[in-house]
Parts: sequence; C-alpha cells; structure tokens
Amino acid sequence: MAEIVNVKVGDAPYDVVVEPGLLARVGGDLVSRLGCRGVGVVLDRSIETSVWPVVEASFPPRFSFYRYVLPSGEGNKSLDRVREAYDVFLNARIDRGTPIIALGGGVTGDLAGFVAATVLRGVPLVQIPTTLLAMVDSSVGGKVGVNHGSFKNMVGAFKQPEVVYCDPTVLRSLPQREFCNGLAECIKHAIIRDAPLLAELEENLPRLLDRDIDYLTTFIGRNVATKARVVQSDVFERGERAHLNLGHTFGHAIETVSQHEYAHGEAVSLGICAAAHVAARLGALDEADRRRIVALLGRAGLPTTGLDLDETVLYSAMLHDKKASGGGLKIVIPQGLGAATVREDVSRDLILEAINSLRSE
Repeated sequence: MAEIVNVKVGDAPYDVVVEPGLLARVGGDLVSRLGCRGVGVVLDRSIETSVWPVVEASFPPRFSFYRYVLPSGEGNKSLDRVREAYDVFLNARIDRGTPIIALGGGVTGDLAGFVAATVLRGVPLVQIPTTLLAMVDSSVGGKVGVNHGSFKNMVGAFKQPEVVYCDPTVLRSLPQREFCNGLAECIKHAIIRDAPLLAELEENLPRLLDRDIDYLTTFIGRNVATKARVVQSDVFERGERAHLNLGHTFGHAIETVSQHEYAHGEAVSLGICAAAHVAARLGALDEADRRRIVALLGRAGLPTTGLDLDETVLYSAMLHDKKASGGGLKIVIPQGLGAATVREDVSRDLILEAINSLRSE
C-alpha cells in the first residue's frame, strides 16, 4: 500500500512517496529516476547505525557515497556545519548532477537542502525524512535554511526536492516526544485547511499514538496533500502559504527564549493555543472551537499550558521573526475551523494577553 502525492510547483513537479518498507527499495528507485552513479548524503548521527545501513544496501553494487554525518540537535543547524558539509562534497569532487540526500529529521532536511541549493550553485536534492514532523512538514515545500545565532531560519533559500521518500515503519522506533512533535503540525494542517481531518483526529488519535502503520501511511499522505495544495498556490510565501505559519511566530520565540528547552512541535502547540486565544478575542473563532483545538493538542501529548517565560522577552523575540514586517507583527489565526487568515492589527496588549494565557487554562 502506497500513497503518492504529486507536488506541482512551477515546471519541476515532484512525487512524495509514502510506503511501508520503502527504505529497502529507495536506492533502486532513485537511480532509475535520476540516473546517478553516486550521491552525497547528509545523515543524522542518531540513525547512522540503524536507518543508514538499510538505505545504503538498497543501492546497486559499487555505488559511490559521500557522507557528511551531522550531529543531532537544533544547535547544529548552522553555517559552521554547512561549511563542514561543503568540505566533504567539494573534496569528493561532486558535480552538478550528483544529488544530495537528506536522511534524518527536520534539522537534517533543512541543512542538507541549503547545502544542495548552494554548493556548485545548486545540485539535486532528495529528502528521506525519518521523523513524523519532517514527513508531514519540513521535507515538502522547498523551504531550506539554517539558524544564525539566536535568529531561527533567517539564512536560507527555496529548493524543491527531486523526490521525497517517506517510510512510516521508521516511526515505530521514534521516541514518543518526537512523534508527538509531528502531530502538532498535523493538527495545524487540519485547523487551517481540513476541518474534517480535525474530527478524524479526534476519533482516531489512539491509532496514531499506537503507531498503526496502515493508518499512518494514509494519514501522512493526507497531510502532505494538504500542505502541497497550499504550497502550489504560493510557492514563495507571498500570500496564502503564510497560513502554514499558524502558531509559529509565537512558537519560534518560545524555542529561542527557552534555548530549545521546548522542541519545535511543543513550541508550535503552545503557539497555536496563543493564536487561537487571539482569534477568539477578535471574534474569528468560537470559544467552543478554541477549547476543541486546545483539548486535541493536549490529548496528542503536547503542551497547552505551563509556560514559564517572561512575556515581554517573548514579545521582543517575536519582533525578530522573519515574518515581522515594518516593525509590526503578522499573526496567523484560525478563521473558524478549516481556514486561516493573517492579521497585522493585533495589539501588543492582546499578544501579551495570549502569551499569559499559556500559563494556565
């Protein structure tokens, strides 16, 4: 059973293939698609002895690999690590036809994508995400980049992959916290574009938490299709694609100020709760629907309260977000369930109120 989503961006559409057991066949498929005889690999160190041998064995004999092993953690999504990857690939004398594979979670995908976009002025990129968060979000859409000091994702590019391979079976061994991180983005997709999916999540969340592979395969495909529809309508994030940032302006500030004590999905969960609070205050979201969103996030094992960070420091960090414009903030809020809108008129007082609402329900 496979789910294949074709992402139609410009003149270079690509497939996102979601299939159990896919990693054992990925090499043969990639060679038939791209005709390559060697690949660069940016590999998350945490899966070097588990997932990588399966991928490596799927390629033909005498195939060439040029590997850069990336230490795990958000702190390694940096230009220093990019330079190290450049050294590996340039010393191997790769050419413009040599694809770079991103094998790992969102940090790996973002950094490998930036390397692929810039080394030799651009080489093909292949995404093989190994976390739920990366499968449903960061591997699709072409946004790649690194952090710069305390500025998250401020250095980057748009680089669409040639193909994305998702094997849900790797999620069986994913730590529960990391799995729940991905659910935050899934719930976000439902809030902004797919109200029926929200109802389905409420009903079938136990199947996801139990890592039901058949259901995960369908579920990942549906989330990818939802994100693809948004990306296709606004490839370079000049309008509608900004809706995918629901919860992220608050969330990125929480990540930064907490020095990544909160993982990305956890911070986004709190950010969605804050955005829902703003939406309810502005009359864009019924209070019952706000509570429904918060309850689902909590059932998914994500934080919805308990924030213990200074609200004025968080507000200042939000002003440094790349989505800020002219010194003001653009806040994505739910417009009912299944829709979203961007507001630039949210007062500082309401934003601080929303942050403080995260301390307790």
